[in-house]
Amino acid sequence: MIPATFQAIINEILKDLVNESKITTFVDDMLVGTETEKRYDEIIEEVLKRLEENNLYIKLEKYM
Repeated sequence: MIPATFQAIINEILKDLVNESKITTFVDDMLVGTETEKRYDEIIEEVLKRLEENNLYIKLEKYM
């Protein structure tokens, strides 16, 4: 998949989270900044849910 196409897909899937500044995306990188660990966990759960619903997955070893 072309990086620009992937970026467009991610932006569409996470549009509301990006627009509300809850998450920032750049190709295959996603940054989440929150004031509490609880809120961080909620956003991560939502992101993972949306990725799975769209048949996209992360490689856990990349984030460990």
